[in-house]
Amino acid sequence: MEKDTYSPKHSTPLPTREGQGGGSRLVIKIGSNVLTRKDGKLDVTRMSALVDQVAWLRQQGYEVILVSSGAVACGRSELKVDHALDTVEQRQLFSALGQVKLIGLYYDLFREFNIPVGQVLTMKENFEPGEQYDNQRACMRVMLENGVLPIVNENDTVCVTELMFTDNDELSGLIAQMMNADTLILLSNIDGIFTGHPDDPQSQLIRTVAPGTDLSTYIRTEKSAFGRGGMHSKYTTATRVQAAGINVIIANGERDDILCDLFQRPDQIPFTHFLPQ
Repeated sequence: MEKDTYSPKHSTPLPTREGQGGGSRLVIKIGSNVLTRKDGKLDVTRMSALVDQVAWLRQQGYEVILVSSGAVACGRSELKVDHALDTVEQRQLFSALGQVKLIGLYYDLFREFNIPVGQVLTMKENFEPGEQYDNQRACMRVMLENGVLPIVNENDTVCVTELMFTDNDELSGLIAQMMNADTLILLSNIDGIFTGHPDDPQSQLIRTVAPGTDLSTYIRTEKSAFGRGGMHSKYTTATRVQAAGINVIIANGERDDILCDLFQRPDQIPFTHFLPQ
């Protein structure tokens, strides 16, 4: 049995928001494994290609909020440390260095399309009801209203242990709910959720997931190579965001033109779509 990855009967058109020129609000999370090369350094070529696609989505009338990993990978290439650092120290040091470089690269790449970007560094406590939650939401709202593309990441320099998000999958899900997004797109280095190991020719891609569907038997618990997440994290985030009435897409960010193809020819590319509650 071959993998069922392109069957049109399983595809579902992505939504648009009425009254806004056919556009909708998207939260796009780009994972560490998408932005990082095998040597652990940032893949600037892929980053540039994804920026081109986000720019295209904006031209089509979509509002985009970007949740981007990659700061630690950027930081590692900036500084050679000749003494031992523990895990927390490495994360704080490399993220502090790398976040500057990461947002600078995004600034330069999006400037080619005359798209202004703004940085939002956040912490888990900012998603508790109250003044900080309201201020963060208001900040991103005014950015979107004025054509600024928010680029969100966890503030890794101060978020450690219990203050940390599980990963940027969790962060992107909270942002999608906070900002009343229509669709959350989780870009990984895998096409979606399979009925077995993705490399097993007997495994089939699960194209659509109805609300309340339990896929836990298909989910592996391994973490990703360069990030804190994995498919288990994506599945957990997807089911929570789906229950909030938001579409969730898990797709392969290493595929050429993946973001454009999700909206132009969804019948011809593989991905997993969690249908909203």
